Amino acid sequence: MAQPSEFRFCPRCGAALLLRRLKPGEPERLACSGCGCIFFQDPKLAACTICPLDGGIVLVRRAIEPGYGKWVFPGGYVDRGEAVAAAAIRETLEETSLEVAIRELVNVYSYPGNAVVVVVYVAQVLGGQLRAGDETLEARVFPPAALPWPELAFPSTEEALRDYLRR
Repeated sequence: MAQPSEFRFCPRCGAALLLRRLKPGEPERLACSGCGCIFFQDPKLAACTICPLDGGIVLVRRAIEPGYGKWVFPGGYVDRGEAVAAAAIRETLEETSLEVAIRELVNVYSYPGNAVVVVVYVAQVLGGQLRAGDETLEARVFPPAALPWPELAFPSTEEALRDYLRR
């Protein structure tokens, strides 16, 4: 069964949206009671980077919810029409003041019940001076042996760091 939605009215005609099973084997979806428009609640895409620097890995401490005060690698949401790798580069610059180039994909992470799909890349630092951006409290380089595992913000952060370190 679909999760309760904050969307109640059709964006086309304004009639009520109702949960309906449109095809056997698929989840229930929001459909307009007036015009029949199907309202797909697509996942939100986040693009992130693992940045090796000075023998360690760059992490930032979040200044926003969710995960306020917890550590994560730089990243954020991809804007509509933006290339995923370009979003990872932009978010890294915004959060760390580091200019980076994407080198390789680590993996893609998604979890049942969570609308966010996380794409994680390894990025090479090209320039800039490491410092906290406007959505971060702190930016630091952690040696692999000193990563703050209990203080990581999200399951994808932990999984991606472990995947990266296993390489």
